This record gives sequence, structure tokens and C-alpha cells, in this order.
Amino acid sequence: MLGKSSKRENDVNADAETSGVLIQYIRELSEYLHEKKLSKKAVTLMAAVLMLAGLLGVKFNADETLLPTGAAVSNRKLPIYCVQTDEPKIALTFDAAWGNEDTRQIMEVLKKHDVKVTFFMTGGWVSSYPDDVKYILSEGHDLGNHSENHKNMSQLSDSEREKELMSVHNKVKELTGYEMFLFRPPYGDYNNEVVKNAEKCGYYTIQWDVDSLDWKDYGVDSIIKTVTQHKHLGNGSIILCHNGAKYTAEALDTLITTLKDAGYTFVPLSELIVRENYHMDNEGRQIAD
Repeated sequence: MLGKSSKRENDVNADAETSGVLIQYIRELSEYLHEKKLSKKAVTLMAAVLMLAGLLGVKFNADETLLPTGAAVSNRKLPIYCVQTDEPKIALTFDAAWGNEDTRQIMEVLKKHDVKVTFFMTGGWVSSYPDDVKYILSEGHDLGNHSENHKNMSQLSDSEREKELMSVHNKVKELTGYEMFLFRPPYGDYNNEVVKNAEKCGYYTIQWDVDSLDWKDYGVDSIIKTVTQHKHLGNGSIILCHNGAKYTAEALDTLITTLKDAGYTFVPLSELIVRENYHMDNEGRQIAD
């Protein structure tokens, strides 16, 4: 049974928390713009944009991800961006939507380090590479749902979203017997209805708090530095990578070694997330009740 996000008991406290977050971000933005020697007018304009973003329920991070602010928690259904834990556990995830040229290389590196991860697969990828799907599962990795056609889920109807989810679900179940329960929306695109539809289909909606940016093809060193020096990296982090990206497989060995040397243990999402009796904080962090 899926856990339910708890409702804040005091909206005044939520508003106060949101105001504090916005003020802090405005200060940080102002300092940044001053360092860049931009005009006072530009500073004022950007501060106004940030305030508007907060009122709309999002905050912007340097790594180009979007996280919900406190104002959004009480009336939004949040995906899981990370998990609160005292243990140095992290989850490495791969989105599989296009090719499979590097899949075997990725699998070899994971096996070398005895690391189990989660692969989020589109229906097209499952249909194109059924042997890879079976092999990934046989190696002890999680299989996750990345929709049938990699569309922006928030732009679809309820019935279309459920079809996108269940089409892949049934393919994988028929192919392997495995019942998937982890869903990552394509492009990280979601709204309340996307999360609700996923829950109805038996899925936890998963985002990430550490984006490797491997899809930008900046190079091996960039992937390693982006992840290992990421400001959000910590206990319970969920790391986003892709198979089919140009440099990911080549960077993976050093990436895993560096994170292990830093004291982190890799676990698949099925072992990281809380299955029931939890709530979400204002950054999409899942917290056990």
C-alpha cells in the first residue's frame, strides 16, 4: 500500500517557512548578481522573478533542477526527490529511452563494484531490447517505469497517463514476471494529477536531487565532478544518469569509486525509499513517520 503525504497542521507556519526560504534565496541571488557586477536594476528584476517563482510553488537551483517550495507542500502531491536517512546510502538511477550501445559496459562496471541500481525504461526501449531487460533484472537491479512514449505526462489526460504507465508495466510483467512500482516521469515533468495517476496504478513517483548532466555530453570529467561535488549530494540522494549518453559508461567506474571512497553505499531505489507511513518536506525529501 502506498504511503500518504501528511498535511501540514498549521498553514501559518508553512507560510512563514516559505517566506524564510524566499528571503534567503533573494539574498543569495543578490550577492551573486553583485559579484557579476550587474546593475541594481538587474538585481531588482531578478529578485522579483525569484519571488514570483516562489509564489508559483517552485524554486530554481544552480544545477537547473526544480524543487517545490514550502508553499506547495500543503496542496501538492510531491514525487520523491531524495530520502531522509542517517545512513550514507544513495541510489544510482539510469533512464533508458533511446539506444543500448553502452548498456553492457554499464552492467559490467556495476557488476565489478557489486552495485545495484534502478533502470527506468520506456515501452519502446523494452520492446527493442527485451534481452537487456531480462539481463538487468537477472543481475539484481530494479526495473522502473519511464512511460510508454516518453511524453510530457502533465499534458495528458488521466486515461492517457494511465495507459502510458500500464502499457510498459504489462510489457515488463509479461516479459519477466516482475511487477514494477517505481515511476519516473519523462523530462521530470509532473503535476498533482501525474502523481495521483501513478499512485492509482501502484507506483511511487521518483525524481532526483543530483543530476549528472550526462545528457549534455560535457565529458567524463564533467560527469564525475558534477555528481561528486554536487551541493545536494548526501545521505539518501537519488542520482540521475542515462544509458545511451556519450560519456556515462566511461565515467561510471571512477564515479562509483569516488563515491565509495567518500563513504557512500549504493542501494537500489526499492531499498532506499519508504514504502508507507511517510511524509514529504518542502524539498521533496521523503521522511519516515
